[in-house]
Amino acid sequence: MLKLPHRRQFLHLAAGAATLPVMSRIARAQTYPTRPVRIVVGFAPGGANDIIARLIGQWLSERLGQSFVIDNRPGANSNIATEAVVRASPDGYMLLMAGPQHAINATFYEKLNYNFLRDIVLVGSISRELNAMVVHPSFPAQTVPQFIAYAKANPGKINMGSAGIGSSPHLYGELFKMMTGVNMLHVPYRGGGPALTDLLGGQVQVVFATVPSSVEHIRAGKLRALAVTAAIRSEALPDIPTMGEFLPGYEASSVYGLGAPRNTPVEIIDKLNKEINAALADPKMKVRLAELGGTVLPGSPADFGKLIAEETEKWGKVIRANNIKPD
Repeated sequence: MLKLPHRRQFLHLAAGAATLPVMSRIARAQTYPTRPVRIVVGFAPGGANDIIARLIGQWLSERLGQSFVIDNRPGANSNIATEAVVRASPDGYMLLMAGPQHAINATFYEKLNYNFLRDIVLVGSISRELNAMVVHPSFPAQTVPQFIAYAKANPGKINMGSAGIGSSPHLYGELFKMMTGVNMLHVPYRGGGPALTDLLGGQVQVVFATVPSSVEHIRAGKLRALAVTAAIRSEALPDIPTMGEFLPGYEASSVYGLGAPRNTPVEIIDKLNKEINAALADPKMKVRLAELGGTVLPGSPADFGKLIAEETEKWGKVIRANNIKPD
């Protein structure tokens, strides 16, 4: 048996050893990041996920002194990107641009290689974005009622582009079809940017595009917005009516933010969350997001998780009601 002085020395050393991992994590968080960080985006450049990732990435680069590099990995409605982050080392050097696709995929795919809310720790929400129903200026309809009338008179002749099967532009369009009874042919792309390119070129006739990706085309007169999808009008497009003004009960908007691999040190998560919230309090960032049709969404990781859970339930109902499945 240890004598009393030796026993005290042993307990003191044991207690010190136990605090080393905690001190090490805190030290890593204080110096984080020491090398470039990747923000993985599950869609091609030009869409809302990509634009918002670049905005917050630039802010984090300037504040934390290391490059936050955008890594576009399109495909499977962001599943390829999400799986890459799930498998990544939980050290804060690979982050995920989280968005409406993650709320949708939980129901859209019968089997996933991950559970989003289990395998991804949510860092913080950034913004709530709305979409706009946009058509080429040559399209004969000037308003939503005129579009509905034209679509019913020409069933199956309107091609509706989207960022991919199961993407938010796809589901927003399906909700529109469900509530109006119109028949449109869905044409999926590998991201919102390519869908808008073909809309501008006349290959498709309508896209329920994210406002960040379409607002400059609308302002330039290259696209015509018939309505925005949220319950209230957009600051970025104040003259464009809401869909609910023509279809009572129609509402669709998207929440975006950052995620990281499960088991990423909480000290790193908290540091990133603090910087995101600082960005959202910055007047210039608020104006930039408003120009893109967004509303800032500061909050904790838990707040972001609650929003994702609510969106998962809402869009699960639409997917099941329309029997929407992957190819």
